[in-house]
Amino acid sequence: MSYHFYAMLSRMKNIYRWGLMRNTKQESLSEHTLETAFVAHALSLIHNNRFGGNVDADRMAVLALFHDTSEIITGDMPTPIKYYNPEIKKVYKEIEKVAEDKLLSMLPDYLSDDLAKVYSDIDDTARLIIKAADKISAYIKCIEELKMGNQEFLTAKASTEEAIKALNFPAADVFLEDFIPSFMLSLDEQN
Repeated sequence: MSYHFYAMLSRMKNIYRWGLMRNTKQESLSEHTLETAFVAHALSLIHNNRFGGNVDADRMAVLALFHDTSEIITGDMPTPIKYYNPEIKKVYKEIEKVAEDKLLSMLPDYLSDDLAKVYSDIDDTARLIIKAADKISAYIKCIEELKMGNQEFLTAKASTEEAIKALNFPAADVFLEDFIPSFMLSLDEQN
């Protein structure tokens, strides 16, 4: 028997984000996911080392790797639509759950329980870390587009920064302060 789970995950490179925006460079779901995992790992370490947290940074990176896999089935729904009102948000969460269950059904029994934990065994701190990492990844995309002269991302950058600050997550504030300025530099300036 052949199982399709990992072949489906490989399709993340075919899902493009920011569909309503003009992009100088398209960003695939794979690219976003990898960056979100890096940031989630960093946020976890900052949370632990600067603020006395006790989260497993490696687990947060894994959770981030799977945080948008439902979009392989649903596609990337633009944020203004996804969060337009509580009813749409609730229904979309249900759709994501159906998509996650569909993906999990593509696994053999000997893996399904372990992978199901990636989707369901998430506490409030983990949820906050993944949400902050996801938003920081979006913020980085806005910076990159603005560096390329794409003013279409100006409002998105401002609203994403507000959303990050509204999380009231000190580790995210530290990441913005300590690491984001480098994203505004050229490669030569970083060396």
